[in-house]
Amino acid sequence: MIKKLMLAVATMIATMGFAFAQVDVNKADAAALDSVKGVGPKLSKAIIDERAKGGEFKDWADFEKRVKGVGPKNGKKLSMAGLQVGGKSMDGAEMKMDAKAKPAKAMPDAKPMPESKPMPEAKPMPPAKAPADMKAKPAAAGAKASM
Repeated sequence: MIKKLMLAVATMIATMGFAFAQVDVNKADAAALDSVKGVGPKLSKAIIDERAKGGEFKDWADFEKRVKGVGPKNGKKLSMAGLQVGGKSMDGAEMKMDAKAKPAKAMPDAKPMPESKPMPEAKPMPPAKAPADMKAKPAAAGAKASM
């Protein structure tokens, strides 16, 4: 039973690496290319065929030009999914960590904050005065201190 559990954990850890791995179009085989979201068997075959015919892709522009079906928009999506050309992601494409996360939009009328002015020097406060009813009263002569 423990052996099966350990095997399941090891398998899960091994497959997690595929989900977050970067795949370079110049080095990947069909299975690795298929693991990228947005790349199916047809596109992976087109990538491999073009790489065999024309050599390695120089950059993203060369990749988009040579592989039918990959343009700037699709290239950006593929780059965000983990596809790289020559070990580099497409300029302007960031890795998505969460599918629901959206980049923050800048406010159209946002203005830079003005420089802050130094605060005026603080003046020392006068000593606090105790109210008249809280002043110490002498203890009565025969009173016992209670503890």
